[in-house]
Amino acid sequence: MGERMVDEPVEKEKIGEITHYFTNISVGVIELRGKLEVGEQISIEGATTDIQQEVESMQIEHEDVKEAGSGDAVGIKVKDRVREGDIVYKMEK
Repeated sequence: MGERMVDEPVEKEKIGEITHYFTNISVGVIELRGKLEVGEQISIEGATTDIQQEVESMQIEHEDVKEAGSGDAVGIKVKDRVREGDIVYKMEK
């Protein structure tokens, strides 16, 4: 009793959508619908996209920011190609 299951489902909250991808620098632009902070875990999902990663840095208009909120368009370095329309989720532990 009281033991936690090893494979507990991770909660995720939809916080935005990819609006652009810069191939040459591997940066995705996210139009945010919620708050996002550097250090948080995100999942980017689409028809051919399934990436989970930590937000190591983000920028708004080429300026480094630690957090951003609904209505902001932020650029983040991504591990793999993302596509316009991919959904971005914040992973909750």
